Amino acid sequence: MSKILPMQFLVYLLSYPLLILISFLPFRLLYVLSDIVFVFVYYVFGYRKKVVQANLLLAFPDYTDHRRKEIEIKFYKHMCDMFLEMMKTMSISQQEMEERFVFKNLDVYLDLEKKGKSIAMMMAHYASYEWAILMNTKISFGAFAIYKRLSNPYFDKLIRKIRSNFKTRLIHTRESVGVIERNEIQKNKGLYGFISDQSPRSRGKRHLGLFMGIEVPVFTGAEMLAKRFDMNVIYLKVTKVKRGFYEAEIEILAEDVKNVPDYQITDLFLKKVENQIIEAPEYYLWTHKRWKHQ
Repeated sequence: MSKILPMQFLVYLLSYPLLILISFLPFRLLYVLSDIVFVFVYYVFGYRKKVVQANLLLAFPDYTDHRRKEIEIKFYKHMCDMFLEMMKTMSISQQEMEERFVFKNLDVYLDLEKKGKSIAMMMAHYASYEWAILMNTKISFGAFAIYKRLSNPYFDKLIRKIRSNFKTRLIHTRESVGVIERNEIQKNKGLYGFISDQSPRSRGKRHLGLFMGIEVPVFTGAEMLAKRFDMNVIYLKVTKVKRGFYEAEIEILAEDVKNVPDYQITDLFLKKVENQIIEAPEYYLWTHKRWKHQ
């Protein structure tokens, strides 16, 4: 352990100045760099190419090899864009982000705030989930994002710093119950963001849901916490308009959550994500081993 941490620190120390430099690039140059990074990531290193190809085959078995290859290449280009856009978050102004990430119906969310309940926001690894932090500048409730720590503590701290811009507070998954409970006791209403399309551990009690026609274990944390603390539940549907520009739409999944049958909210969320993937599959994060416990 004592050897690992110094090495992790060294990698971070060497990378950090470069990441800062990238964040100050104008978008025109940022995307030139993204095109160069794509060549290395896809053609030279083949980053997780087998995982991506296996996932696309599982999700779209009826597509031709040529069609899946098109999606694969478009996905890698988008992934490189998204990674550099995340770096850009370190220096981007609120005004510039507002021009590039537009909320179409924020009034739907603000009307929910008036009902006096905390809100669970379910999201997917689709389009630009990183820039959704802009929403926190437009709401009254405290904003919290539930996340899983990175193994490198130095990069974990960097990611926390990036994602904590625009008034977001990050909560580790193991801390979520305690933080929400404390906030509710103190009458501090919050918006809690959950990226809920990841693959949970296969052990123990779990809910099996259909995702892209395949039965897999799914995360139910957002739904269970919403029921435990009587929160309204929304889905943030993010779409990519063109390179560097996104739109977000709020869809209500449930209000009277305690009377909704168990897992119905989770299954509805999965269906909405699935619909987005079918419409434009290149914007989903195919490098995740989402179907490893099918």
